[in-house]
Amino acid sequence: MATILEINDLKKLAQKRTPKMFFDYADSGSWTQSTYEANENDFKKIKLRQRVAVDMTNRTLATTMIGQDVSMPVALAPVGLTGMQHADGEIKAAQAAEEFGVPFTLSTMSVCSIEDVKEHTKKPFWFQIYVMRDKDFAGSLIDRAKAAGCSALVLTLDLQILGQRHKDLRNQLSTPPKTTPKHLWQMATRPRWCLGMAGTRRHTFRNIVGHAKGVENLSSLSAWTAEQFDPQLNWNDIEWIKNRWGGPLILKGILDVEDAERSLNSGADAIIISNHGGRQLDGAPSSIEVLADIVDAVGDKVEVHMDGGIRSGQDVLKAKCIGAKGVYIGRPYVYGLAAQGKKGVTKALDIIRNELDITMALCGERDVNNLDRTNLYKFTNEF
Repeated sequence: MATILEINDLKKLAQKRTPKMFFDYADSGSWTQSTYEANENDFKKIKLRQRVAVDMTNRTLATTMIGQDVSMPVALAPVGLTGMQHADGEIKAAQAAEEFGVPFTLSTMSVCSIEDVKEHTKKPFWFQIYVMRDKDFAGSLIDRAKAAGCSALVLTLDLQILGQRHKDLRNQLSTPPKTTPKHLWQMATRPRWCLGMAGTRRHTFRNIVGHAKGVENLSSLSAWTAEQFDPQLNWNDIEWIKNRWGGPLILKGILDVEDAERSLNSGADAIIISNHGGRQLDGAPSSIEVLADIVDAVGDKVEVHMDGGIRSGQDVLKAKCIGAKGVYIGRPYVYGLAAQGKKGVTKALDIIRNELDITMALCGERDVNNLDRTNLYKFTNEF
């Protein structure tokens, strides 16, 4: 096996080991994928200030996100269908994050349920929820997250309707997979994946099936989205969720200064600057492009996080310098999971930590909490 040194090495291995339909699900955006690509490419436009002859000993990446201690300013983002990248994927990822000292965020559209992850972990994890038409079911999800001891609720705001993702439509994505010749061939050519899946009973959306009224079988994310995600979502819904939850609340999907300012009255503890990984509004700006403007507008009033395009520790550092209190990684840990299971998630986190640590030192800093825009070379808010 080739030496794994960067996230792209895990991505290549994941593509070899995961059926095409599930690799494509993780590795694609909506429509033309312009926003998906911009999320990564815009990080390259930001340059760092190299400093020399400074003390680089005793470095620390430890910080906090919403008051919770983290070993570095990184959390694992909520990703649907993670349990189809690798058998029991959400459990494996949560265990790796727990051991590493960073938060894991479980998606509502996970294959392993809240209870599954709780049973196999020792420390609290975070849970992500959508605003749904069925308020009783949404309330029961919140109650289940509370019962599991989840330490933060992440409310996703940018998926009232599903953006068109061409690869998913062409692949006829579902879980469990369809049994057409095309799908059977994809699975047959990934025997390691098949062996893992044969050893688990977790093959569908276990947060939903058997919990939502009248739902005894569910294979399609798009079908559930069309039926249950509420296109009439408004800010009053956030107040209801905040009151039902009663704990730390993070709003995910903010990409505009006006929306960020509006969030200040929602009772949220943090906002995540996010375009859903380029999977919703194609043609929207990258997350890193809007980060500075939003931090300047609200950063002293609410904790600002971001996701989208993080592929290295250098990307983490750049976001931190601009003003993000923490960042979320989705695809990097999913690539690691698909490539090597729990070991691969740990490897992805190790890669990012090492890159962040070395880059911080070469920028002349020893404490990740001291990073700011003075560590960037001629930075402006214009991309």
